[in-house]
Amino acid sequence: MSDFHLTLPSEGLNVHAYGPESVANFLRETISAGRIRPGAKLPEVQLTSQLKVSRHTLRSAFQILAEEGLVERQPNRGVFVHTPTADDIREIYRTRRIVQTGVVRTVDLTEADLSRLWAAVTSGQEALESGDETTMAWANQEFHREFVALARTRMLSVLMDQILARMRLVFLAKEGDGSYHAEYVTRNLDLARLLTPGREQEAEAALLDYLDHAESQLLARLDEVGPDAQAR
Repeated sequence: MSDFHLTLPSEGLNVHAYGPESVANFLRETISAGRIRPGAKLPEVQLTSQLKVSRHTLRSAFQILAEEGLVERQPNRGVFVHTPTADDIREIYRTRRIVQTGVVRTVDLTEADLSRLWAAVTSGQEALESGDETTMAWANQEFHREFVALARTRMLSVLMDQILARMRLVFLAKEGDGSYHAEYVTRNLDLARLLTPGREQEAEAALLDYLDHAESQLLARLDEVGPDAQAR
């Protein structure tokens, strides 16, 4: 029996209005929101029926997601949501160091820009106080999405959306460990305070420490759960 569950928009999707990119966007957002778990099979027949798209459109969407590292085709078995590995985590954090330190070094920050970042910080703090782990995780991703949006370039924002979708797959291994997200609510606050004119070097150093620490934690967690648990 399939472990796949998908909640569709009330109007569904229609092949005449939506091409592979739109289908890929919908599936990416669904994966990023944690509604499809790593290792889950994406049943082609069920999806073409539910999304009201052609098999060709769906397969093209799968190809887009495969190039982003979100899904993988297994011979004679079908398409599955990718289960992250240690190499995936290392690649994600190499990319994040390049992208996010570049933002700190090159962007002239304004109050308007920072207000959106602080909104994510506030959401995280409120979720921490109420013990809402799901919202803490969302606020953490939103913080880093808005962080990269400070660069005011659509290309980087699109890249960060792809990175965050892959990060969500990694974070699912930490479900139930609210202390993980709680720590980063505090770290986001500390980092946001450094994102002011004249403190760029401090902000970059803090950001690198932040990313190094997060990468080490996730790699350690992957070792703890082991390959059998990762494959579930």
